[in-house]
Amino acid sequence: MDTTFDVTDENSWYFGPMSRQDATELLMNERERGVFLVRDSKTIAGDYVLCVREDTKVSNYIINKIQHDNDITVYRIGDQSFENLPELLTFYTLHYLDTSPLRRPAAKKVERVIGKFDFDGSDQDDLPFRRGEVLTIVRKDEDQWWTARNAHGQVGQIPVPYVQKYEDSADDNLHDRPSSGNCGGSSNNIMRQPRVTSGGDPVPSPPVCHQLSNTLKKSDLNRKLPAYAKVKQARVPNAYDKTALKLEVGDTIKVTKTNINGQWEGELKGKKGHFPFTHVEFIDDCDSKDNAQAHEHTSNDWDE
Repeated sequence: MDTTFDVTDENSWYFGPMSRQDATELLMNERERGVFLVRDSKTIAGDYVLCVREDTKVSNYIINKIQHDNDITVYRIGDQSFENLPELLTFYTLHYLDTSPLRRPAAKKVERVIGKFDFDGSDQDDLPFRRGEVLTIVRKDEDQWWTARNAHGQVGQIPVPYVQKYEDSADDNLHDRPSSGNCGGSSNNIMRQPRVTSGGDPVPSPPVCHQLSNTLKKSDLNRKLPAYAKVKQARVPNAYDKTALKLEVGDTIKVTKTNINGQWEGELKGKKGHFPFTHVEFIDDCDSKDNAQAHEHTSNDWDE
């Protein structure tokens, strides 16, 4: 049996913040011994766990990441220490853990997403993409930022609110694919969805395009909440959506929660509700809080 695999290909064996249960279920579906993966430790931040399919079970071996005073890092598993994880994996392709040496990484389920908006990227680690572009997820590093690969093989980080799940033949993807119309020649356009009548039937209306003036910033998603933002794009919500906020350009909104689906939550003019993150930008002025409070107490004009 061929037990050769590329230990330097981290994307093939590192599964990131995966739960023990998910790792066990994945490996128990493998028929051969020695199939493995490396995941983050849930109990000790910075440590890893080597999960291996044995005879009739999945074994979990803790890998301690130890930082010495001389800035040398070692990875310890049992009584063995290694300079890096590829060296550790190489060792256990030749030596038994319990019932088997390491043979190959577990097969990753291919998960793909499609861009809902353009993303130009702001850091060198980012992966820019266009609306309608299909990307393959490499790993889910955190709630708001995942690592993905594009059709050209380039790998980088993408903002989760800018994408949605993609299926090859699913009609659900069609409404978020690029429109054939130019819509003003802009590449940063969002198509407003059709309004809905009281009978539930969609009311056809021509696409309304809105320009996105900036890209999503990591500092925005990691910002301490509550925080204040200025409305940069007006929005009149569906009359039947009682939880959506009406936005007018220049309004100051108190942002209380950022969700990965792109619908953030906040308070405006005394009303709490949700709104698209693309319509606002955070205020960094030190007096923004006072301005927001004054605005909230001087106006009660909103749609019920």
